[in-house]
Amino acid sequence: MIPLYHDLTGETVLVIGGGSVGARKAVRFADEARVVAVSPAFDDRLTDFAGDDADRAGVELVRAAPDPDAVGDWIDRFDPILAVAATDDETVNAAVETAADERDIMINRTDVSTDPDAARDANSVVVPATVDDGSVRVALSTGGASPALAKALRERIETEIEGAGAMASLSGELRTELKQREIDPETRREA
Repeated sequence: MIPLYHDLTGETVLVIGGGSVGARKAVRFADEARVVAVSPAFDDRLTDFAGDDADRAGVELVRAAPDPDAVGDWIDRFDPILAVAATDDETVNAAVETAADERDIMINRTDVSTDPDAARDANSVVVPATVDDGSVRVALSTGGASPALAKALRERIETEIEGAGAMASLSGELRTELKQREIDPETRREA
C-alpha cells in the first residue's frame, strides 16, 4: 500500500454503523464530505456532532439496521465515493465490502486488519491517523493492526510538528519570491 491524499469535497461517504467506531469515522470525514451514517442506534458523540453546527458539511443520521441483502440498496441510494463498514456484525461488514467492490467504490472495513503484503482488492483503503498543523499534515497507519499504537504515535507527533504549518507558509512565500527572481533551483533549496 502507498499513502495517498484524496479530496472528498462535494462527495458522499456512507458509514454503515453508528457505534463508537462508526462515530469516529463519520466525524473524521464530516469536515470535507457529506456523510450519511446508517445504524439502528448512534453513539452519543455522533448524535451530538450531527446536530452541532448547521454550517458544517454535516452528518445525516439514518436509523435503520441494514441486513446483508439490503446493503447494496443503501449504497445505490446514496452513491458514495467511499463506504465504511463499521458495524459489530462481520456478515454485514462483509456485505458492505462486497457491494462496494461490485460497484467499484472505495471501501474501508473497520473490523479487519489490512496486511500491506496481502493481496487486497484495489478498492480497499485504510484511513490513517492524521496530525494537522496548518498546511502540514502527517498520516500514519498500522494497517489496522493496532489503533492504540496509531493513536499514541499521533499524539507524540502532534507535539513534534507544532509550528510546522507556519514554517511551511513562510518557506512557501520565500520559495515563490526566489522563483520570481529567477534564482536557480539549487540556490533555492539551500535557502
